[in-house]
Amino acid sequence: MSEHIVSKNLYFMIFGALMVLTAITVFVAFIDLGPLNDVVALVIAVTKATLVILFFMHVRYSSRLTWLVIVGGFFWLAIMFVLTGSDYLTRGWVSFTR
Repeated sequence: MSEHIVSKNLYFMIFGALMVLTAITVFVAFIDLGPLNDVVALVIAVTKATLVILFFMHVRYSSRLTWLVIVGGFFWLAIMFVLTGSDYLTRGWVSFTR
């Protein structure tokens, strides 16, 4: 198995992008966007997590088996979100009046 050599400049660029995204997160936190606050925060968080996974965890240059494990993990996370959301959304349907 050959290792992929990544330059330090790429790591510094990714680190800079993460710092810029963190600053954007802090800036947006002080702005009232209404219901879009959560959406913007999640988009920034997912972008930062993707950069960390791809470059700092070296997944970008990994084998297909590693990609399959990562995709399987995110698929499982999506299943958990759907099940949790469906439970949360159906709680209002039951009435406990006497």
